[in-house]
Amino acid sequence: MTAITVQDTTGVSAIQLMTPEIVRGQIEAALNDIGADAIKIGMLANAVLAGAVADAVGQTDIPLVLDPVLVSTSGSLLLEPQALEVLKQRLLPRATVVTPNLPESAALVGILPTDDHGIHQAAQAFALLGARRVLFKGGHDSGATVRDILTDVDGPSLVLEAPRQRTRHTHGTGCTLSTAIACGLAKGQRLGEAVERAHAFVQNAIRTAPGFGRGHGPLNFLS
Repeated sequence: MTAITVQDTTGVSAIQLMTPEIVRGQIEAALNDIGADAIKIGMLANAVLAGAVADAVGQTDIPLVLDPVLVSTSGSLLLEPQALEVLKQRLLPRATVVTPNLPESAALVGILPTDDHGIHQAAQAFALLGARRVLFKGGHDSGATVRDILTDVDGPSLVLEAPRQRTRHTHGTGCTLSTAIACGLAKGQRLGEAVERAHAFVQNAIRTAPGFGRGHGPLNFLS
Protein backbone atom coordinates (compact mmCIF):
# COMPACT_ATOMS: atom_id res chain seq x y z
CA MET A 1 0.00 0.00 0.00
CA THR A 2 1.51 3.31 -1.10
CA ALA A 3 -1.24 5.59 0.18
CA ILE A 4 -4.44 5.78 2.16
CA THR A 5 -7.17 7.68 0.35
CA VAL A 6 -10.35 9.34 1.49
CA GLN A 7 -12.76 8.83 -1.38
CA ASP A 8 -16.26 7.91 -2.44
CA THR A 9 -17.84 7.42 -5.83
CA THR A 10 -17.78 11.18 -6.52
CA GLY A 11 -14.05 11.73 -6.04
CA VAL A 12 -10.90 11.62 -3.94
CA SER A 13 -10.89 14.23 -1.17
CA ALA A 14 -7.63 13.40 0.63
CA ILE A 15 -4.50 11.28 0.19
CA GLN A 16 -2.07 10.28 2.94
CA LEU A 17 1.13 8.83 1.54
CA MET A 18 3.06 6.05 3.21
CA THR A 19 6.77 6.50 3.86
CA PRO A 20 9.15 4.82 1.38
CA GLU A 21 10.51 2.68 4.23
CA ILE A 22 7.03 1.32 4.98
CA VAL A 23 6.29 0.69 1.31
CA ARG A 24 9.53 -1.17 0.69
CA GLY A 25 9.14 -3.02 4.00
CA GLN A 26 5.68 -4.28 3.02
CA ILE A 27 6.98 -5.69 -0.25
CA GLU A 28 10.04 -7.31 1.26
CA ALA A 29 8.04 -8.82 4.12
CA ALA A 30 5.65 -10.46 1.67
CA LEU A 31 8.34 -11.67 -0.74
CA ASN A 32 10.70 -12.96 1.96
CA ASP A 33 8.04 -15.00 3.74
CA ILE A 34 5.16 -16.26 1.60
CA GLY A 35 6.58 -15.17 -1.73
CA ALA A 36 4.57 -14.21 -4.82
CA ASP A 37 3.65 -15.74 -8.16
CA ALA A 38 2.92 -12.32 -9.73
CA ILE A 39 3.25 -8.65 -8.86
CA LYS A 40 0.89 -5.84 -9.87
CA ILE A 41 1.92 -2.21 -9.46
CA GLY A 42 -0.69 0.54 -9.47
CA MET A 43 -0.74 3.92 -7.74
CA LEU A 44 2.78 5.14 -6.92
CA ALA A 45 2.01 8.81 -6.11
CA ASN A 46 5.51 10.33 -6.23
CA ALA A 47 9.10 9.72 -7.30
CA VAL A 48 10.30 8.65 -3.85
CA LEU A 49 7.66 5.93 -3.53
CA ALA A 50 8.18 4.84 -7.13
CA GLY A 51 11.87 4.47 -6.37
CA ALA A 52 11.17 2.44 -3.23
CA VAL A 53 8.99 0.04 -5.21
CA ALA A 54 11.61 -0.23 -7.94
CA ASP A 55 14.26 -1.02 -5.32
CA ALA A 56 12.12 -3.78 -3.84
CA VAL A 57 11.07 -5.55 -7.05
CA GLY A 58 14.00 -4.79 -9.33
CA GLN A 59 16.04 -7.88 -8.43
CA THR A 60 13.17 -10.38 -8.69
CA ASP A 61 12.13 -12.35 -11.77
CA ILE A 62 8.46 -12.58 -10.75
CA PRO A 63 5.98 -11.68 -13.53
CA LEU A 64 5.05 -8.01 -13.10
CA VAL A 65 2.02 -6.12 -14.39
CA LEU A 66 2.54 -2.35 -14.38
CA ASP A 67 -0.58 -0.20 -14.44
CA PRO A 68 0.72 3.39 -14.80
CA VAL A 69 -2.02 5.06 -12.77
CA LEU A 70 -1.90 8.80 -13.45
CA VAL A 71 -5.46 10.02 -12.80
CA SER A 72 -8.42 8.48 -10.97
CA THR A 73 -11.76 7.81 -12.66
CA SER A 74 -13.12 10.97 -11.02
CA GLY A 75 -10.20 13.06 -12.34
CA SER A 76 -7.90 13.30 -9.30
CA LEU A 77 -4.13 13.38 -10.02
CA LEU A 78 -2.54 10.23 -8.59
CA LEU A 79 1.04 10.53 -9.86
CA GLU A 80 3.30 13.54 -9.56
CA PRO A 81 5.05 14.52 -12.82
CA GLN A 82 8.52 13.86 -11.35
CA ALA A 83 7.57 10.23 -10.76
CA LEU A 84 7.07 9.64 -14.48
CA GLU A 85 10.83 9.50 -15.04
CA VAL A 86 11.31 6.91 -12.31
CA LEU A 87 8.47 4.86 -13.75
CA LYS A 88 9.91 5.09 -17.27
CA GLN A 89 13.53 4.41 -16.35
CA ARG A 90 13.20 1.79 -13.62
CA LEU A 91 9.81 0.08 -13.84
CA LEU A 92 8.84 -0.05 -17.52
CA PRO A 93 11.87 -2.22 -18.40
CA ARG A 94 11.06 -4.57 -15.53
CA ALA A 95 7.40 -5.11 -16.47
CA THR A 96 6.06 -8.26 -18.10
CA VAL A 97 3.28 -6.08 -19.50
CA VAL A 98 2.30 -2.41 -19.15
CA THR A 99 -1.41 -1.48 -19.22
CA PRO A 100 -1.83 2.22 -20.07
CA ASN A 101 -5.05 3.88 -21.16
CA LEU A 102 -4.85 6.37 -24.02
CA PRO A 103 -3.99 9.50 -21.94
CA GLU A 104 -1.40 7.52 -19.96
CA SER A 105 0.20 6.36 -23.21
CA ALA A 106 0.43 9.96 -24.36
CA ALA A 107 1.99 11.04 -21.05
CA LEU A 108 4.58 8.25 -21.12
CA VAL A 109 5.71 8.24 -24.75
CA GLY A 110 4.17 11.38 -26.27
CA ILE A 111 1.88 9.48 -28.64
CA LEU A 112 -1.93 9.25 -28.38
CA PRO A 113 -2.62 5.82 -29.93
CA THR A 114 -6.12 6.27 -31.37
CA ASP A 115 -5.60 4.29 -34.60
CA ASP A 116 -3.52 1.37 -35.84
CA HIS A 117 -0.65 3.62 -36.92
CA GLY A 118 -0.63 5.35 -33.54
CA ILE A 119 -0.69 2.01 -31.74
CA HIS A 120 2.31 0.82 -33.77
CA GLN A 121 4.24 4.02 -33.13
CA ALA A 122 3.43 3.99 -29.40
CA ALA A 123 4.40 0.32 -29.10
CA GLN A 124 7.77 1.07 -30.69
CA ALA A 125 8.26 4.02 -28.33
CA PHE A 126 7.48 1.84 -25.31
CA ALA A 127 9.90 -0.78 -26.62
CA LEU A 128 12.67 1.83 -26.73
CA LEU A 129 12.01 2.36 -23.01
CA GLY A 130 12.31 -1.39 -22.41
CA ALA A 131 8.61 -2.28 -22.30
CA ARG A 132 8.18 -4.92 -25.00
CA ARG A 133 4.57 -5.90 -24.27
CA VAL A 134 1.90 -3.23 -23.84
CA LEU A 135 -1.86 -3.50 -23.45
CA PHE A 136 -3.33 -0.30 -24.85
CA LYS A 137 -6.74 0.18 -23.23
CA GLY A 138 -9.30 1.92 -25.45
CA GLY A 139 -11.90 2.88 -22.89
CA HIS A 140 -11.11 6.60 -23.22
CA ASP A 141 -11.87 6.55 -26.94
CA SER A 142 -15.36 7.62 -28.03
CA GLY A 143 -16.45 4.85 -30.38
CA ALA A 144 -19.34 2.44 -29.91
CA THR A 145 -16.82 -0.38 -29.57
CA VAL A 146 -14.10 -0.51 -26.91
CA ARG A 147 -10.90 -1.83 -28.44
CA ASP A 148 -8.00 -3.05 -26.31
CA ILE A 149 -4.81 -4.09 -28.11
CA LEU A 150 -1.98 -6.14 -26.65
CA THR A 151 1.21 -5.48 -28.61
CA ASP A 152 4.38 -7.54 -28.46
CA VAL A 153 7.52 -6.55 -30.34
CA ASP A 154 8.45 -10.25 -30.42
CA GLY A 155 5.12 -11.53 -31.71
CA PRO A 156 1.66 -10.76 -33.12
CA SER A 157 -0.77 -8.33 -31.54
CA LEU A 158 -3.96 -9.43 -29.79
CA VAL A 159 -7.08 -7.34 -30.42
CA LEU A 160 -9.98 -7.50 -27.95
CA GLU A 161 -13.26 -5.72 -28.70
CA ALA A 162 -16.48 -5.26 -26.77
CA PRO A 163 -19.56 -3.03 -27.17
CA ARG A 164 -19.21 0.14 -25.14
CA GLN A 165 -21.39 -0.04 -22.05
CA ARG A 166 -23.15 3.24 -21.32
CA THR A 167 -22.79 3.42 -17.56
CA ARG A 168 -21.19 5.66 -14.96
CA HIS A 169 -20.29 2.67 -12.76
CA THR A 170 -16.72 2.19 -13.93
CA HIS A 171 -14.75 2.96 -10.75
CA GLY A 172 -11.46 1.06 -10.87
CA THR A 173 -11.81 -0.63 -14.25
CA GLY A 174 -8.12 -0.23 -15.06
CA CYS A 175 -6.99 -1.43 -11.64
CA THR A 176 -9.33 -4.41 -11.89
CA LEU A 177 -8.10 -5.35 -15.35
CA SER A 178 -4.41 -5.22 -14.43
CA THR A 179 -5.03 -7.17 -11.22
CA ALA A 180 -6.97 -9.83 -13.11
CA ILE A 181 -4.11 -10.15 -15.60
CA ALA A 182 -1.65 -10.59 -12.72
CA CYS A 183 -3.91 -13.29 -11.24
CA GLY A 184 -3.85 -15.14 -14.55
CA LEU A 185 -0.07 -14.95 -14.78
CA ALA A 186 0.16 -16.18 -11.19
CA LYS A 187 -1.88 -19.23 -12.23
CA GLY A 188 0.58 -19.97 -15.01
CA GLN A 189 -1.46 -18.66 -17.94
CA ARG A 190 0.26 -17.30 -21.02
CA LEU A 191 0.07 -13.52 -21.24
CA GLY A 192 -2.42 -13.55 -24.11
CA GLU A 193 -4.71 -15.94 -22.27
CA ALA A 194 -4.45 -13.94 -19.05
CA VAL A 195 -5.35 -10.74 -20.93
CA GLU A 196 -8.31 -12.38 -22.71
CA ARG A 197 -9.74 -13.78 -19.50
CA ALA A 198 -9.19 -10.52 -17.62
CA HIS A 199 -10.89 -8.55 -20.40
CA ALA A 200 -13.95 -10.81 -20.28
CA PHE A 201 -14.05 -10.61 -16.48
CA VAL A 202 -14.01 -6.80 -16.47
CA GLN A 203 -16.69 -6.53 -19.16
CA ASN A 204 -18.98 -8.74 -17.10
CA ALA A 205 -18.08 -6.89 -13.89
CA ILE A 206 -19.15 -3.60 -15.51
CA ARG A 207 -22.31 -5.16 -16.95
CA THR A 208 -23.40 -6.48 -13.53
CA ALA A 209 -22.21 -3.52 -11.41
CA PRO A 210 -24.42 -3.06 -8.33
CA GLY A 211 -25.03 0.65 -8.97
CA PHE A 212 -23.69 1.99 -5.68
CA GLY A 213 -23.18 5.70 -5.01
CA ARG A 214 -23.95 9.04 -6.64
CA GLY A 215 -20.88 9.08 -8.88
CA HIS A 216 -18.64 6.47 -10.52
CA GLY A 217 -19.69 3.36 -8.62
CA PRO A 218 -17.64 0.16 -8.27
CA LEU A 219 -17.80 -2.89 -10.50
CA ASN A 220 -19.18 -6.25 -9.49
CA PHE A 221 -15.95 -7.91 -8.41
CA LEU A 222 -17.79 -11.15 -7.58
CA SER A 223 -19.17 -11.56 -11.09
